Amino acid sequence: MIRFMLVSFAVLAFLAQSAFAQLAVTPLTIKSDEASHGFTVEVAATEDEIRQGLMFRESLAPDAGMLFDFGQVRPASMWMKNTLIPLDMLFMDAEGQIIAIARNAVPGSLRSLGPGVPVRAVLEIPGGRAKALGISPGDKVEHPIFTKSRG
Repeated sequence: MIRFMLVSFAVLAFLAQSAFAQLAVTPLTIKSDEASHGFTVEVAATEDEIRQGLMFRESLAPDAGMLFDFGQVRPASMWMKNTLIPLDMLFMDAEGQIIAIARNAVPGSLRSLGPGVPVRAVLEIPGGRAKALGISPGDKVEHPIFTKSRG
């Protein structure tokens, strides 16, 4: 029984990893008063991609992340179910301004994290990176989804 469970988990993890290869990968920049920070992000835009997120990932490069594109401003909350690494979650408005940050979200937690106001997108980066880079609410995220949302 334990062997079956381990094999099942391994297959699920493999399938989840293969799904990641399907996401668009694009550059993203975060601009603060003092600096610009470049990231390479996978863009999760469909409901399935958003639901999957960074589940089962064992690592994430310091300059990598996942951008959750909701397509419009809407209420959003995130959780860490089946997520193996700590993450910083940056919640952004329609213009790409960071309105809130959930720092070092706990792997595996089912706690709902959100800013309590509607957002256009969420950026997940490795836990602790926002603090290390001095990223804070009010900073601006530059990515094509924000130019599209301006209309």
